[in-house]
Amino acid sequence: METKTADFPEYTDKNYEVIQGIGLDNLAQINNMEICGYYLKLPMEKLSVAIITLNEERNIRDALESVTWADEIIVVDSGSKDRTIDICKEYTDKVFYNPWPGHVAQKNIAVNKTSYLWILSIDADERVTPALAGEIQEVLKTPGADAYAMPRHVYYLDRWINYSGWYPDYKVRLFRKDKARWGGTNPHDVVVVKGNVAYLKGDITHYSYSDISHHVNTINNFTTISAGEYLKLGKKAGVWNMISRPFGTFFKKYFLKQGFRDGVPGFIIAVSSAYYVFLKYAKLWELVHVTNRCNRKTQGNK
Repeated sequence: METKTADFPEYTDKNYEVIQGIGLDNLAQINNMEICGYYLKLPMEKLSVAIITLNEERNIRDALESVTWADEIIVVDSGSKDRTIDICKEYTDKVFYNPWPGHVAQKNIAVNKTSYLWILSIDADERVTPALAGEIQEVLKTPGADAYAMPRHVYYLDRWINYSGWYPDYKVRLFRKDKARWGGTNPHDVVVVKGNVAYLKGDITHYSYSDISHHVNTINNFTTISAGEYLKLGKKAGVWNMISRPFGTFFKKYFLKQGFRDGVPGFIIAVSSAYYVFLKYAKLWELVHVTNRCNRKTQGNK
């Protein structure tokens, strides 16, 4: 029997839709099914990519190249002084400026500017591998979840990090924007999903730090933000936090997460992670016991 193909380009992503007079409970259920001699193949869901930037000329071209297959690319920049904007405009005309409100808020602003239901949110120092791109395109034909998590593979100190708690390090980056939003505590943002999450196999690669100095500078910046967020939450810190928590972090990264299998970079990751925790609580202690006290004295002298 000859099999014919019927394409129906106009349809919505809603369930309980009627296509060409055929009542269907779920669009995903009929894709690639033969009905009345016609082989039905529905179009793939359209995809918007959302990226935030600030002085990312070193990374952004590779990030954009890895998602040129998407239907739309949205970039929200917070005031780059380098060539970031010029590079972005080579790939999309949807480049917006928004003053920096914090990691979580800026990523949600980027999502809000997208045109389509499905969002792929990546950082400027990340790349979507060809294997992951193909997998995403496949699941968007018949989405079976509200969001998808993917393993992130970090390149650090001239090697891929396979342990140390840095891999597979699953991150939700593909999601329906009516089912998920960016949340978490700055600067550590996470996608909060109201629905079911499935897992993909393809990697998203992460070129996070160019060298150890870059890593240390990021630690200094991020711990300042984290300490400020902890202060808002009413958290406090003492000597015990500065001793026990860094030690626990090192033990977890180097032994439990087998950082020793990553060689010297694994040891550096474990030590720097412990230092991150120490610095975060030290800065929180400073905010509570020094900065606030000085502010109260200043206000009292007015």
